[in-house]
Amino acid sequence: MTKGIVKGIVSNLVTVEADGPVLQNEICYILSGSARLMAEVIKINGNDAYVQVYESTRGLKVGEAAEFSGHMLEVTLGPGMLSRNYDGLQNDLDKMEGTFLKRGEYTFPLDEHKRWDFRPLAHVGDLVKSGSWLGEVDENAQSHKIMTPFSLNGQYVVKHIAVAGAYTVRDTVAVLTGADGNDIEVCMMQKWPVRRAITTYREKPRPFRLLETGVRIIDTFNPVLEGGTGFIPGPFGTGKTVLQHAISKQAEADIVIIAACGERANEVVEIFAEFPHLEDPHTGRKLMERTIIIANTSNMPVAAREASVYTAMTIGEYYRSMGLKVLLMADSTSRWAQALREMSNRLEELPGPDAFPMDLSAIISNFYGRAGYVVLNNGHPGSITFIGTVSPAGGNLKEPVTENTKKVARCFFALEQDRADKKRYPAVNPIDSYSKYLEYPEFQEYIAQRIAPDWTEKVNELKTRMQRGKEIAEQINILGDDGVPVDYHITFWKSELIDFVLLQQDAFDKIDAVTPIERQRYMLELVIRICRTEFTFNTFADVMDHFKKLINICKQMNYSEFKSERFKTFEKELAIEEE
Repeated sequence: MTKGIVKGIVSNLVTVEADGPVLQNEICYILSGSARLMAEVIKINGNDAYVQVYESTRGLKVGEAAEFSGHMLEVTLGPGMLSRNYDGLQNDLDKMEGTFLKRGEYTFPLDEHKRWDFRPLAHVGDLVKSGSWLGEVDENAQSHKIMTPFSLNGQYVVKHIAVAGAYTVRDTVAVLTGADGNDIEVCMMQKWPVRRAITTYREKPRPFRLLETGVRIIDTFNPVLEGGTGFIPGPFGTGKTVLQHAISKQAEADIVIIAACGERANEVVEIFAEFPHLEDPHTGRKLMERTIIIANTSNMPVAAREASVYTAMTIGEYYRSMGLKVLLMADSTSRWAQALREMSNRLEELPGPDAFPMDLSAIISNFYGRAGYVVLNNGHPGSITFIGTVSPAGGNLKEPVTENTKKVARCFFALEQDRADKKRYPAVNPIDSYSKYLEYPEFQEYIAQRIAPDWTEKVNELKTRMQRGKEIAEQINILGDDGVPVDYHITFWKSELIDFVLLQQDAFDKIDAVTPIERQRYMLELVIRICRTEFTFNTFADVMDHFKKLINICKQMNYSEFKSERFKTFEKELAIEEE
């Protein structure tokens, strides 16, 4: 084992003189008094290894000893992760006492003593390779697959497979024989370095299937696909976190992973307090039963913040390898980028725009690239849908993190301060936001078969009407109500009808919080029919009064249960209004 001596300290960047070979991104431990501080090698120059410490370095002295572990930062993967609250290094927060984490204290992320009912899927003599399913256990109503270790290369023969029964995560459930004749014992848990993607799949096709979220401005106007990527930029107070929570609760996903990366402690406490009580609309059970929270607040060490998003993504890749649909939400990637900037500055690297690292674009691109829809080696599909938030300083959407994220994320949900001030939630700007998936032929074919053949054309028509309504609103503000023709007022109020009926949604209303795609289709066709109707009015006041009545009727239809008697009554009222 390589050892070393601390020779320099700059905040949590420590210079260690090593007495042997050291790996890039290797984990080392610095012995400071009675504490063992975990650190990661981020730069090597001769015998000097520059390590970023995942803890506070207060009280650390030059001359103290260090030990290099020989492996990179890893996560422990196995049954028992669902409903857990971890920090950025996968320490189980529920096992740690007190309000603040003690320096140098680490916990094992799984329950080593719990017994799981194992059922074999493989048989003696089967040929397997990394990621193959050997057996399964039930974890919170999910089928948790026990897989061949991802670190194995080549094919192996199943020499022994355990019979159905109760085992702990450390018990041997299979024995594999390699081409060299050596036996490998396999238990229900394994480790994997977080900075390396798990690629145990046959192919990675383009996403094509809609990920239904129940949020109209997403599903109808800017759809995100299963295995797709998107991001939500917006200034403080525009509803990024509420929108993320709504998507987490309602989206058609098997597993939800929330990475609170650098968030304020009070927001993370809200997640811990609210999620255990939220009901899963799909199963009727608690939402927390299929959720994992990776919490790394803004007062935690910057190095752990930078690692937390990789920890979350690796756990997501693990569940994707089981053929499950994973939804990964990161809040916020701006704080992750700020952590990268701090480390880059301490290393005295050449700064890029706004002092971010020069390779920020490549780092963000590589991370987003780990999400996606895959076909596993056994033919089963799996997916990771990744949606991150960006908190640009002062709401500036031209800053480097937002600009570089736009290059790789296929969906852009721009939250606008003006809409938030007007209480038009979700405060997503319908004109600046976009989904590049609308252009995918695979998605257009899917949407034509499953929802409506002319869906894309109708969505584009509504976007055009919204754009025209915005232009007319600016003219009315300048020239006054009497300064523009009545036809302009009709066009403007048609855009307002689209806004009030389709785009705005009450996330706290029992019915309006979730809109099934069938009801979204009905409302889209209804609004399109109204917008295409030719109206004749003499004054703009008549226009305003008529469309306000239409808006109120349509909004009540959103709050009504789909196709209920009340809903049919509103349809009759609407028909009378149109006449």
